[in-house]
This record gives sequence, C-alpha cells and structure tokens, in this order.
Amino acid sequence: MSSERPLKVLVYSDDRTTRESVRLALGKRPAADLPALEYVECATEPAVIKTMDKGGIDLAILDGEAVPAGGMGIARQLKDEIFNCPPVLVITGRPQDAWLATWSRAEAAVSHPIDPVRFAEVTADLLRAVVAKLPATT
Repeated sequence: MSSERPLKVLVYSDDRTTRESVRLALGKRPAADLPALEYVECATEPAVIKTMDKGGIDLAILDGEAVPAGGMGIARQLKDEIFNCPPVLVITGRPQDAWLATWSRAEAAVSHPIDPVRFAEVTADLLRAVVAKLPATT
C-alpha cells in the first residue's frame, strides 16, 4: 500500500465540526484495502469550485446543510460543469432528504449525525470504484 498514491478527498462544510466529524469517521483510510487519504478542506463554495477545477480530487464530500451554499446545489453544479467529475457524497440533514441527493446527481448520501461505521462503508465503496479506474502501478 505504501507505494500507492494517497486518495485526495475534498471535504466541504461551513461548519468546522462537520469537517472534523468527516475526518474522524474516515481516519487515515476507511478500509484496509484502500490507499491512505489526503484531505482538502473547504469552507466556502468558491473554494470548492476552485479546488475541483484544479483537478486531482478523487472524492468530494459535501455538506448539504452548509450555508449559504448547500452541498446539494454545489454537487449538481460540479456534475454539470466538470468533465469526468469525481464521485460526490452528500451529507443530508435527515434520512428523508436522500431524494434531494439524487436530484443533485451525487453518487451517495448519508445523513447527519454522521455514523462513523456507515460513513466509512459508503465512502469505501465509492473509493473502491475510483481505485479500480486508476492506472496500474508497476
């Protein structure tokens, strides 16, 4: 695993405790079969757009409850504007809001409060799909 590059995960929320909850739930790697994670934290919509436009992000985790720009609207914008946009996981306010994440074109949704076990499982599934598409290293 040490020869594999870390996977870059963008974490967006205007609330630093939400960003911290995401990092703590996932740790250095959400599953033993995945490379380590490198986090890029963003607290504003312009920072998310700028970072995603640069490329190199493997997964975007967006807080749907962030203000003034919610993660679901940002997810939809990213899917509309970025060719081969990386997968997006949206954190919804409640489980009943999962349909909104579908509208946003996010690949997955989990709800607040973050359940570390469920969050790591969902994230690991998304990242496995990313790793499967990466070129093989020799």
